This record gives sequence, structure tokens and C-alpha cells, in this order.
Amino acid sequence: MDALPFPVAAEPDEITSERGRILFAGETDFLKGVVAMSGLPEADRIEVCFAGRSNVGKSTLINALTGRKALARASNTPGRTQEVNFFTLADSHYLVDLPGYGYANAPLPVVEKWQALLKRYLSGRQNLRRAFVLVDTRHGIKPVDHEIMSLLDSSAVTFQVVMTKADKLRGTELETILNQVRGELKRHPAAFPELILTSSEKGDGIATLRATIAGLV
Repeated sequence: MDALPFPVAAEPDEITSERGRILFAGETDFLKGVVAMSGLPEADRIEVCFAGRSNVGKSTLINALTGRKALARASNTPGRTQEVNFFTLADSHYLVDLPGYGYANAPLPVVEKWQALLKRYLSGRQNLRRAFVLVDTRHGIKPVDHEIMSLLDSSAVTFQVVMTKADKLRGTELETILNQVRGELKRHPAAFPELILTSSEKGDGIATLRATIAGLV
């Protein structure tokens, strides 16, 4: 019998969890917002990036990971943040907050500018270890998510799906969404074969995500 594709990541063991806790207990600061490739900081440390539809809870998740309530600021207008935002994590990592996508009211020239910057960033950042694509557990993967996932495929950047707001569903409803996500991810060769379920509100999955990031070399 075949193993379940894209299983939910198990909670980390004590040693792995502690490694993640120590990493994120270090100083985390906003470094800069980048609007062009020329503004990228030196690729001198491990880097992970976060992508997701507007309103998926990306800023809230980054704040929960770092323990800083206002580190990544959620805009009142979805899709308004148009920069690639870099945060330093300890002395060893960059956390990168990519512009939210899928906001229908964003002007076409703005969307095209985002896409062009993302393509250049994803294809040219050698120290980028993994992209985390956030998916709202209540809605599953939408057509617009496939656009960023296909871009990651073509850029040969491994990405892992992080399910946000996972506390909002239970039982068969949750399993239905997870099966939808698993089916959609089969289309993407760059997808890492494991899902992480999180709830920023309740803290679920935060230790798992921290440990995953700390384990990337």
C-alpha cells in the first residue's frame, strides 16, 4: 500500500524543537524592503521566504514565529505591500516576506511589477533554501496559488505548503481540505512532500515550523 502523499509533519522531538526555539529566541529585526534586485542584501546567510494570498495570515504567522507582535505588519488594504521585506534572524538567517498575491483590486501594472520582481528574486537567489507557501485551511489551494507554485517549479526552488488557520476546521472537513491540497500538489515537482498545519492564534505548528527552518542547511 502506498504511503499517504504529503503527510502532515509530525511534531519535532525535544532536541529538534529546542534547536528551533533557540534560533527564534535570537534577535529578529526588519532589515529593508526591496523593490528591485539591486536592493537585495548580500546572500551571506541561509534564507527562507514566505508567500501567500492576501489575507492568508502571512504577517500573523511571521509574528507568531518570531514572538514579535508587530514585526511583520498586516496592511489594512490587502495587496498593498509591494516590497520584498527582509528580516534578520539571529546572525544566521534571513526571513523574507514576499508580496501578497491574488488581490483582485490591485492594478494590473502593479501585479506585473510584483511578478517580474518575484521571478528575478526566485531564480537568482542561491542562498534561498526553501519557500513556504501559505494556504488558508478553510479554502485549500486556489487557482492563483498554482501561479506562484509553478513559478517556484520553474525556478527550481523547493517549496513547502504551510496550512494557516488550521484550528478552524476539524474532522472530515479538515481531511477533505487536506486531500484537496494533496491532489493539487501532485502537479508541482518542486513541492516538498510534507505539510505543516499551523494556527497562529493557538500556537499550533509553530514549533514544527521553527524546527523545520532551523534544520535547513
